[in-house]
Amino acid sequence: MSEQSLLLILLGVCIVLAVGALAYLGWRMEQKRTDALASLAARLGMNFSPARDRDLAARFKALRGLHEGNDRYAWNVLSGPYGASPFLIFDFHYETESTDSDGKRQTSQHYLHVVLLQLPRAFPSLHVSPEGMFSKIAQALGYDDIDFESAEFSRRYCVRSADKKFAYDFCNARMIDFLLGQTKLSLEVRDEWLAFVYNGRMSPDELTPKLDLACAVHERMPDYLFA
Repeated sequence: MSEQSLLLILLGVCIVLAVGALAYLGWRMEQKRTDALASLAARLGMNFSPARDRDLAARFKALRGLHEGNDRYAWNVLSGPYGASPFLIFDFHYETESTDSDGKRQTSQHYLHVVLLQLPRAFPSLHVSPEGMFSKIAQALGYDDIDFESAEFSRRYCVRSADKKFAYDFCNARMIDFLLGQTKLSLEVRDEWLAFVYNGRMSPDELTPKLDLACAVHERMPDYLFA
């Protein structure tokens, strides 16, 4: 065996070992995150399941991003009360395929996490998101958002709902002041759920503040909506 062939073999072995080491490190980090979420759920008095749940993913496919791609599933599911409200929280995965300039198919993995606060009753669908390029394009195509007396709020946020009265009731003065104090907050109301969809996997350290934020939004919905 030539010296060059031996070097190629050694290089191949090193690459295999490096890939294996990175895969193991990624698995260990994910396991630590799962363990931390399980511990957090126990402290909060919530149920926790790390198993993949495709039925749950299908149940909420109407939410932003949850109908994209293939191989959709939820996992790391927390459920139970926090404060005075029941919650459902989970990581979400989907994958997309694309073709590069050489005609080779590539698969990309995408991750979201979802915080759902269950409301006492169902409401019309409503979507509130920061005003951006895509919302302005949608408006140009005829998908108008709802304007409010607060010019700053109308400038910073895009609000869409088939029920304008509910949109005005939801985005009352207290809610508008609260949302103006947030940075790029998106939320949805779907049936009996107040929903927040975030990019990436959930972080155990950031989850409790997100639950508090959901409670704060819920508290600013006027009481007469629940009468």
